[in-house]
Amino acid sequence: MTTDDRRRLRTVDLARTAGLSTQQIRNYEDAGVLPAAERTESGYRVFGERHRQALLTYRTLRKGYGPVTATRIMRTVHEGDVPGALALVDAAHAALHGERGSLRAAREALDALAGQGAEPVTGDGGLRIGEVAALVGVRTSALRVWEAAGLLAPGRERGTGYRLYAPADVRDARVVHTLRRSHYLFDQIRPVLDGLRREGGGEALRTAIAAREQAVTARTRAALEGAGRLHAYLTCTDDTLRG
Repeated sequence: MTTDDRRRLRTVDLARTAGLSTQQIRNYEDAGVLPAAERTESGYRVFGERHRQALLTYRTLRKGYGPVTATRIMRTVHEGDVPGALALVDAAHAALHGERGSLRAAREALDALAGQGAEPVTGDGGLRIGEVAALVGVRTSALRVWEAAGLLAPGRERGTGYRLYAPADVRDARVVHTLRRSHYLFDQIRPVLDGLRREGGGEALRTAIAAREQAVTARTRAALEGAGRLHAYLTCTDDTLRG
């Protein structure tokens, strides 16, 4: 690689363009965030316009993908594996899509619960499995499968070992049933149940979902901005970036 003398940048010059320390620039080169720099006869790094664009691309990517993924993307690009870098971008967007799906599942479950009213008051420590199956509208075998998958955790009656479902367990069974009818997978249902248990109620979870949806939207917008910047970096044919 040859750096255009008119656009030579010292480490300190490149650092100033982004408000970074010279050590951070050296770390970025070592991590592959920046392409390898030329060296003077005295061993000093010499950067150019391509390095400046790489730095700006990384800093934009980091907003949407986080520092770890952004570093991996840039390093993979500079290793010459553009398809591999794009695969990392695809995976990050797929993760965002999955998170949106989980939030949508939570909202659907809450809407379904709101239409079903309060959970039954249980006596003698809880309802038996047959009673819960009848309330929810499923077979007892389905409740056992959901329990084996870690979605339900009913208590046990002393002496007999029979399952006893508290009101919260009945609520969880209804959530699972609602979401399974919408073809959600167990891994998508589990975060919904975790949220209900953690927040302690539907309204608290609804508030948490709204906040998470806003965060996911902000991350998605930032990721789109980063992807656009990466596209420009990959496709630029200016001699100063190819040198």
